[in-house]
Amino acid sequence: MKTALGGIAGLAAAAAMAGAAAAQDVHEGRVLYERHCATCHGLDADGMGPMAPALVLQPVDLTELSLNNSGVFPMERVVMRIDGRDPLVSHGSPMPVYGDFFEGDDTALKAETGQPIMTSRAIADLVAYLVTLQK
Repeated sequence: MKTALGGIAGLAAAAAMAGAAAAQDVHEGRVLYERHCATCHGLDADGMGPMAPALVLQPVDLTELSLNNSGVFPMERVVMRIDGRDPLVSHGSPMPVYGDFFEGDDTALKAETGQPIMTSRAIADLVAYLVTLQK
């Protein structure tokens, strides 16, 4: 009985994750990127935003995330950097500056390891957009 319930729960989780991944809105992700990220990372996501010269640590080229990770988009690292679980202090405060904005409306994404990673709908949309920018 336990095995059957575990199998059903696993299938339900997989179905929920598949639905969450399919529901990502790349257009909304682009809007969020332009509103909250382009100031530092640039409109082209090349790390050359107008605020970049004022930062102690220069923003990375977001179009090369996969390239710099053996051709695999580093989903877990990107999500955790945006939501603050993997903080980056670049100008006296943790990245993201808009952390509170990205909270709530939980959804699941699939990390590059295949494991689920919980995040907000806004971050899921933002990451979906970043995936489209990879070289």
